[in-house]
Amino acid sequence: METPAAETAIDEPLVERLVRAQHPDLAGLRLRFVASGWDNAIYRLGDEYAVRLPRRLLAARLVEKEQRWMPEMAKRLTIPIPAPVRVGVPTSEFPWGWSIAPWLDGELAQVGLSSDLVADLARFVHELHTPAPPEAPKNPVRGVPLVDRDEIILARLASEPISHRAEVVERWTASVAAPRWGGPPLWLHGDLHPSNLLTRSGRLAAVIDFGDLTAGDPATDLAVAWLLFDRVDRERFRAELDYDDATWLRARGWAIIFGSLAIGGDARFRRFGEHALREVLDD
Repeated sequence: METPAAETAIDEPLVERLVRAQHPDLAGLRLRFVASGWDNAIYRLGDEYAVRLPRRLLAARLVEKEQRWMPEMAKRLTIPIPAPVRVGVPTSEFPWGWSIAPWLDGELAQVGLSSDLVADLARFVHELHTPAPPEAPKNPVRGVPLVDRDEIILARLASEPISHRAEVVERWTASVAAPRWGGPPLWLHGDLHPSNLLTRSGRLAAVIDFGDLTAGDPATDLAVAWLLFDRVDRERFRAELDYDDATWLRARGWAIIFGSLAIGGDARFRRFGEHALREVLDD
């Protein structure tokens, strides 16, 4: 699971020129490179802001979605999110839109050491999971019925180095057979895993990376209960949220989806992927 190659060149002088031309009141702030991930290059601008620029066309479409919906969500979520506060437009030098968002301090959540996060994360999920409007963005691989993912997940489970493969497949099959979500499509983060949760002093400080924002079955986001928590804290998390047994059974299936994908990634992703699959087997 290698990081996709960038489809356009991004460097500090380019970002400086974009900020100076489109947001001149921020041009005097110090700019420094932070990271380059699957979708975006991140620069810190002064102490208060982050500049996020898409590295490829697919990510540029996600930026448009974030710019459209995240400012509205930020108004009703009590946990901070990186909702854009400034918008950048394409130029002859850079082909896509880009964003300036608040800089959010914190450390990435640690799997299995997250008891203090239970109530905070449950509050975030409760606030986020509200009925979405018909024009909410669609995502073909998040929030959908598990049967839609059955073939590709069975193939992945057969090819990845997964311990106790037969037992994992058995649990996956049970989740696929669970009753489907019968309520309205709810707003979903779509990629709620430890690397998208920032903590500070043991509490949830922010939730980041809304590129997979969509609407659908809330079980997708509830998979974080296996990705992050142990069985005791998972039960505490479950008790905080009003979902039926079928939804939690589907959520375990989504944990298998995320866990089996993560074990093909870097060391941090493998760690929470392996944790998730162990917790699935511990249920």
